Amino acid sequence: MVRRTARWAGWAVAYVLGLVALAAAGAWVWWQPAPTAAGTATNALWARHQWVGETHTGAEYRAFGDLLERGRITDVYFHAGPVEADGTVPAAKYRNARALIAAMRRYAPGVRAHAYLGQIRVAGGAGVIQLDDPAVRARVVRTAGTFLDLGFDGIHYDFEPIYPDDTAFLALLDGTRSLTKARGRLLSVALEQPTLADGLQPLYKALLPRGGRFEYPPRPTDAFLRSVAARVDQVAIMTYDVSLPTRSLAGLHYARHTAHVLRLIGDQVTVFMGVPTYRTSMAWAEDLDGALRGVRRGADALERPPARPWGVGIYADWTTDPQEWARYRSTWLPSEIARING
Repeated sequence: MVRRTARWAGWAVAYVLGLVALAAAGAWVWWQPAPTAAGTATNALWARHQWVGETHTGAEYRAFGDLLERGRITDVYFHAGPVEADGTVPAAKYRNARALIAAMRRYAPGVRAHAYLGQIRVAGGAGVIQLDDPAVRARVVRTAGTFLDLGFDGIHYDFEPIYPDDTAFLALLDGTRSLTKARGRLLSVALEQPTLADGLQPLYKALLPRGGRFEYPPRPTDAFLRSVAARVDQVAIMTYDVSLPTRSLAGLHYARHTAHVLRLIGDQVTVFMGVPTYRTSMAWAEDLDGALRGVRRGADALERPPARPWGVGIYADWTTDPQEWARYRSTWLPSEIARING
């Protein structure tokens, strides 16, 4: 009996490994053709907190403005938080904000500067901010107004985790959207990559309750992503850190999400697909070059371009070295690709 059980277990393991090998081989074959879609000239960058929290020289601002221009960066999410549990941000944390905005107007005219606000969301377990409290949400909106008063072109929210039944988060977007729209500014949000199959959410919820050691992933369903898109001007998908073992599988991940998100909301809002320049958990399989190639392969799969502008969001300015900036320009920007290809 024990020997038979061991034999069946061995066959089961071999079967699973065979399926994995087939999937990896299929992804490798799919990965080989070079993408034909060019990148775009509408792109975003997440920027470090020091820009709003510390003083900088004119030369530093000028160099940053030149970097943004050469990279065709249209939107910069300057980290201005984190938001405190009560929904506020102490003024000492953004003491350089006015100087930053003045420098952006001088050295990077036309580039939109967003105040990037976020925090760990209380959602069935540990966390910092309780967005279910209407008073907390109201203070977050007032905090957003403070940054608009300083001259920021928009508000960028990154509260995590956000689950697809988070009505409090949608209420926060409603309140903030009223503010930004009245002032002629923008509202953007960073979200996790969408689910692979919406139908699995009830199963995840039943087997992996929130607040436990093994929570189910906070992935937006199609319906939730549409609900968010109806309330904002831009959606940045945190596509990075995929934890897949091969470059082709990671590239397939980027391509699949790019095509899916652009089909779903690309006609409603500006979409930025997040790409990494930091060392990911599986850096041999996922890097900036592979992510950009995957995004372009995803664009290849579209039946038509989205109605709204779209591009990539680089995470982040503090992890991108000069060589990566050069590779980004040569493999993503349409003018650079055309120049290289003659």
